[in-house]
Amino acid sequence: MISPYLLDIIILLFAAVVAVPLSRAARLGAVPGFLIAGVIVGPSGLGLISNISEIGNLAEIGVVLLLFVIGIELKPSRLWKMKRLVFGLGTLQVTITGVLIGAVSYIFFDFPLGTAILVGLALALSSTAFVLQLLSEQKLLTSIYGRASFSVLLLQDLAVVPLLIFVPLLAMPELSMGENIGLVLAKSLLILGSVVLLGRYFLHPLLHRVALSNSPEVFTASAVLIVLGTALVTEHAGLSMAMGAFLAGLLISDSFYRHQVLAEIQPFRGLLLGLFFMSMGMSLNLDLLIKNPLFAFGMVALLVFIKAAVLFPLARCFGLKNRDGIAIALVLAEGGEFAMVIFSLAFQSNVLTEELFQQLLLIVLLSMLTTPVLADVAKRLIKDQYMVTDDDIELPVKAPIVLVGFGRVGHRIGEILSLVGKSFVALDSNALLVSNERAKGNPVYYGDVRNHELLEAAGARNAQTIVVTLNDPDTAEVVVSSLRKTHPEINIFVRGHNLDQCRKLRKLGASAAVSENVEASLELARMVLISTGYEKEKREAVLDDFRQIYHAQIDDEV
Repeated sequence: MISPYLLDIIILLFAAVVAVPLSRAARLGAVPGFLIAGVIVGPSGLGLISNISEIGNLAEIGVVLLLFVIGIELKPSRLWKMKRLVFGLGTLQVTITGVLIGAVSYIFFDFPLGTAILVGLALALSSTAFVLQLLSEQKLLTSIYGRASFSVLLLQDLAVVPLLIFVPLLAMPELSMGENIGLVLAKSLLILGSVVLLGRYFLHPLLHRVALSNSPEVFTASAVLIVLGTALVTEHAGLSMAMGAFLAGLLISDSFYRHQVLAEIQPFRGLLLGLFFMSMGMSLNLDLLIKNPLFAFGMVALLVFIKAAVLFPLARCFGLKNRDGIAIALVLAEGGEFAMVIFSLAFQSNVLTEELFQQLLLIVLLSMLTTPVLADVAKRLIKDQYMVTDDDIELPVKAPIVLVGFGRVGHRIGEILSLVGKSFVALDSNALLVSNERAKGNPVYYGDVRNHELLEAAGARNAQTIVVTLNDPDTAEVVVSSLRKTHPEINIFVRGHNLDQCRKLRKLGASAAVSENVEASLELARMVLISTGYEKEKREAVLDDFRQIYHAQIDDEV
């Protein structure tokens, strides 16, 4: 007999495999694809799945992992470099938009004051995953428009944290605005402080011990344990699981194990977050749209108008040009995935009624479906402008050079790069080596370099050059092959051991391969010729010819 849960999983996977690629092909992105897949298989669609509550409970782990990843990426140093637009433009956007939407909800729709505030601030958030994906596809992340949009999204991600604390406060019976709130906030701060202190003195030593065991499986289990364990502790203390996961990520953000932890978590996050959006789609009541489509589309239009009307003048106040301001206002005018997260938590906490939850969910979903169209209009507005930089803004993980392996060869390359003022990020699987190099101030991170997610987390996507200096030929070949498939335009320079391996590395996609044997031989030969008094010009000509012939042999079969 087939387990009903197994059948549900197969149905969900099949729906996602069909709907998400079609959604991407329609330039809607992955998130609407998951939502639409959920609608199709849920009660409002074909009715193939009825265990929505059980699936929803499992899907909450996806939100937990998403907050953990955001915590890792929101390094305090990065926020400070982006402070003007993040804390200026971003804070004003969230605050003013939240107040306006909250006022409309309170005055015209008779929401309770606390609920109106929560709804206003939640709808002020835009879709980080959706917008960044579109900007990346349009190759506009490095434009002023793209960078300013990213800054606002970053502040919105930060704003999720206090909103997650606010939901349990609203759920408390007989809550007053005075003593009770003060006591709850004091309790929350005490809990958060305890988690931070425990994590600061416990997480890094734990990861170091696990890394020394050289067991990838144990490291994966430890990474998941840290996230879920912290989330469980904060939930039992009266806060949300997502809040605990965010704190855990923030604590690991400055650790030299952060890239490996991120690489281990990403596959779980992607799968379970997709499940969360599908569960939202299954929870969606399409009867609301069918019964009153004018109201639903009217609310979406009102949301888009309010957000755009707030963003454009704010962008102009921060010195952005008219076209940039309009583009930012358009691309950030939709609701976001975190609004669905917050509304879901509020519904579970009985802050929102089922009818209101369904209406808000419908508005957010429909607004997200308008994003590709609005983003395309924004692109047309600024297509003639140059891509420029801004000292006040910095995109995440921007490493011009990535060194894969930091042993004797990688270390020397790193020293040379430092001498000429070139920044780099290095990866190595030797925990003791990484610890020692970090103590010297070198930007070296621990991780299994065969893991593609690790390379991405370390900045392979944004790298100008990747240098593979691994001593293990098989691992070097795996890394080169993986990098070339995903990043066809990046320069990949590789250390090889001999002629045959260099030829193989070139066939796998290396831009150039250098045999350590021949370079050592050439230097020794140079010393011999110098000691025998061989003429300098002839000596260098012979050595150069030999080098060129050798490298030509490497490239002959490519």
